[in-house]
Amino acid sequence: MDTSEKQNRLLVDLHVKYIQSLDTKKDDLEYWLTEHLRLSGVYWGLTALDLLNSIDALKKEDVVKYVVSCQHDNGGFGGHIGHDPHLTYTLYAVQILVIEDALDAVNVDKIVEYVASCQDRDTGAFTGDEWGEIDTRFSYCALSCLSLLKRLDAINVPKAVEFIMLCKNFDGGFGVSPGAESHAGQIFCCVGALAIVNSLHLVDADLLGWWLCERQLKNGGLNGRPEKLEDVCYSWWVLSALSILGRLHWINKEKLIEFVLVAQDSEGGGIADRPGDMADVFHTLFEIAGLSLLGYPDLKPVDPVYCLPKHVVQRIGLAERYHV
Repeated sequence: MDTSEKQNRLLVDLHVKYIQSLDTKKDDLEYWLTEHLRLSGVYWGLTALDLLNSIDALKKEDVVKYVVSCQHDNGGFGGHIGHDPHLTYTLYAVQILVIEDALDAVNVDKIVEYVASCQDRDTGAFTGDEWGEIDTRFSYCALSCLSLLKRLDAINVPKAVEFIMLCKNFDGGFGVSPGAESHAGQIFCCVGALAIVNSLHLVDADLLGWWLCERQLKNGGLNGRPEKLEDVCYSWWVLSALSILGRLHWINKEKLIEFVLVAQDSEGGGIADRPGDMADVFHTLFEIAGLSLLGYPDLKPVDPVYCLPKHVVQRIGLAERYHV
């Protein structure tokens, strides 16, 4: 089979082998330079494997043991063993444990305490860590994490929603903070967060849906904001928001699938940000998740709000918390 034939389909077996190989490259400098992304990588890889119907490619006991080793006494998780706790990594840890059905391996109450401690009582915003950076990504991380743990009661939800709405722009989109430009990644975070707390009525779905569908370029790829290059990861950030808003049909599905499949590494596996670049596990997950949203054959359905396989979200009883 030549390269052109391979790029017409998703190379499932190659991608599974690629993800399995990531923790075997300990002689590579890149392995150590990306240590801070290790927990993130486990979430990206494990979720991709589950969507590919290959979750057993990683040993559950090894995965759970590693995640537990990244937790701090205050309940938060760092990006790797010994790294400082952060809200983003805490969500990744919870997502991994939910996928593996292993929340009993950690003290959930301590996680809830940590997440709640990150909320500013006056503004409703969330800081990522003790250094105080505020970003709508962290609002999503907090609401998603507590929703998965069924502990949204631990925070001030109305204030959290109030802050998110301060970040809404005239074009219908959302930025990292009040006054910041709209960006597809932040839009996923804000729309997803609002969906979790049943507040999608606050979003102008038509206005925002139009902004999102305008992210598709002539080659079929999607960008994150106007005048920027296309990137495979926006197959998730844009499509998930459109899916939540019920406007997934507003983009050209066939052109997008054609674009993202060409970004695969047809020799070593994995998927890059765009055709011709080096593959990484981050883009590998978000292409696969995007293809799942588009109903690509032989992939498990993905939940557009939690970025988890739908069967996982249904197992923990959250499937009816929002409407898509």
